[in-house]
Amino acid sequence: MAQKKAHEVEAWLAKPDPSKRIVLVYGPDRGLVSERARRMALATGLPLDDPFSVIRLDASELDQSPGRLESEARTVPMFAGRRLIWIGGAGAQKALVDDLKQLLQAPADETSILIEAGDLKKGSALRTTVESAAGAMALPCYADDMRSIDALIDQELGRENLRISLDAREALKASLGGDRLASRSEIAKLGLYVIDRGNIGLDDVRAVIGDVAAISADEVIDSVLSGRRHRFEAAFSRYTAAGSPPFTLLNAAIRQFQALQIMKAAMEEGGKSAAAVVASARPPVFFSRRSLVEDTLKRCAPGTLARALAALQEAVLQSRQTSQLAVAITRQALLRILGLTSN
Repeated sequence: MAQKKAHEVEAWLAKPDPSKRIVLVYGPDRGLVSERARRMALATGLPLDDPFSVIRLDASELDQSPGRLESEARTVPMFAGRRLIWIGGAGAQKALVDDLKQLLQAPADETSILIEAGDLKKGSALRTTVESAAGAMALPCYADDMRSIDALIDQELGRENLRISLDAREALKASLGGDRLASRSEIAKLGLYVIDRGNIGLDDVRAVIGDVAAISADEVIDSVLSGRRHRFEAAFSRYTAAGSPPFTLLNAAIRQFQALQIMKAAMEEGGKSAAAVVASARPPVFFSRRSLVEDTLKRCAPGTLARALAALQEAVLQSRQTSQLAVAITRQALLRILGLTSN
């Protein structure tokens, strides 16, 4: 099938197959979709600022004009040879899919088509059309995992020959991952802050990193740990009203409960107190949150933390399968965990 698994995309982009004249880049990480689409566009070798060589269209325009994409693709250019049609905002547009089917049956010579789309569920018309075609390729883009975030940090800081301490790296990683472009921006901001010193410490990360979305995510998670339903509802409403993506919140919650599991295991196996494991935690628990984390560790059994993680992972899966219900799925999962941790 004409598709790559998420971990295979980078290798394919490093050496794209020129026979794949239609490329679909899709997924919940909008920043990563945009970044990879641009890399694909650059790989064509065409000047991206030349309107005769690169035609930018929005999928909504194509839905209002059935047949337009096929017509554009088959138009003989007056001042260019090869051309790229770059389509943004793709989703469930029927006209786009119909035109793609025609172009896959009878390809337009010297025209490549690049499509940026959101989180398309398996079986959607656009994904199915591209994935089943020999002359096309589908590239999924999901939120960065820890290994990808480490590589991104090394890449961005390496450009300025900056070094980062282990505790600072862990704190930085905890704030990244929801959106590739936002992550790059945060790392670049940190690099500018220490550019004259060359070394990044934990205090630098605390001083620079922490945008509104990250802060409000912490607020939502802390309300879950404290078992305060009214506080949770208010924090969750602020978070979603700001347009912050629910998968970022789910990722932050997963990291928090994984850390709680590690600390709980240290208590059980080493006979340590909650205060002791929190004080020695790496990355460190911020001072203002220590009492809350200690109280959660005292209240929650290992099985409770495991059930909370299972609920979060199930919410991630469900929200990817039904992206239009992601906010509701995230809310219900966190409310369920709130009930578990407050008992």
